[in-house]
Amino acid sequence: MIVLSWALGMLLAGSLIYCVLILVATHRYLSVPAPPDGETPPISLLKPMCGDEEGLEENLRSFFEQDYPAFEILFAVHRSDDPAVAVVEKVQREYAGRIESRLIVTGESPVPNAKAYSLQRLVAEARHDLLVMSDSDVRVSRGLFRQLAREAAGAQVGLVTCPYRSVAPASVWSKMEAIGMNTEFLGGVFVSRMLEKMKFALGPAIAIRRGMLEAIGGFAYVREFLAEDFVLGNRTAQLGFEVVLSSMVVEHRIGKQSMVENLSHRLRWARSTRRSRPVGYWGQIFTYPLPLAMLFCAVQPGAWPIALLTLVLRVSAAWATANNVLHDPLMRKQWWLLPLQDVLGFLVWIGGFQGKKIVWRDRECTLLADGRLQVNP
Repeated sequence: MIVLSWALGMLLAGSLIYCVLILVATHRYLSVPAPPDGETPPISLLKPMCGDEEGLEENLRSFFEQDYPAFEILFAVHRSDDPAVAVVEKVQREYAGRIESRLIVTGESPVPNAKAYSLQRLVAEARHDLLVMSDSDVRVSRGLFRQLAREAAGAQVGLVTCPYRSVAPASVWSKMEAIGMNTEFLGGVFVSRMLEKMKFALGPAIAIRRGMLEAIGGFAYVREFLAEDFVLGNRTAQLGFEVVLSSMVVEHRIGKQSMVENLSHRLRWARSTRRSRPVGYWGQIFTYPLPLAMLFCAVQPGAWPIALLTLVLRVSAAWATANNVLHDPLMRKQWWLLPLQDVLGFLVWIGGFQGKKIVWRDRECTLLADGRLQVNP
């Protein structure tokens, strides 16, 4: 019991230090001066699509409404009967003659990462040098392209990636995931940025120049990885270029999920993170101060003042990311979900150590040790 108490105490102390690091890292992110206005090179937006998601039409419309002088939008689906096609064509008709857009049917993906295959096909069709990639479940403000162009202008900038605010429907499971993404996940991004600079990218919105993408090896290089966004950013940093965390926040619209769907989704990404960043995955234990405090109090019942301090620091760190950066109304209104999310996230983290099989886009795959995907027969 003494050894267990000592071990839990050390982990909890590290977790409290981590909360303080989030507060400092968030302040540093918010203190970065805005880049000056500059050129507005034409942009090719690449949109891989799969299915008719909740809010898809409004998501797409937010990109057609960009306040930017010259851009094109390219969509990709694997089959012409994909439900997303009707939504894309409706929005295209609405903006016909004003915004150039094209829809490409790629056929079924011959490689494990179907999204990377779609992006590879879209890059081949894109006309412009500055490429912006964004998922179909993302909604943005009208100034996104202008801000990305400013931030991508530096000579040493290889890639720009955007923090995102997860927005959930009226499902408690989706809401807890959104709170976890807007606090625990984003806090980890800020701390990583502060300690070692950005060495990865976030999938919802990425800007990269064609030459940089070619230097990485293009999407042919990442098509066997599940976390292709992480690999793009990691390779950019390895080549000596800067990965910029944008000041522009985008919205990631989480669909309504049942408990089983949500836990399956979480476990898939937990296993992916464990394969992509094995050392970092072990370090995630420090991102769960409340569960650690509960365990510590279970073996040391008189430690409730430490538990109270833990609660104060965890809520402060969560407020710094969710409110100060993301301006997240969910955290303001349903803050009481935070402890429940932390416990659930802790259990999912433990579950992520087990298993290497996932189901993604209706394909059963095996995650290999280096983060690559192997489609099961």
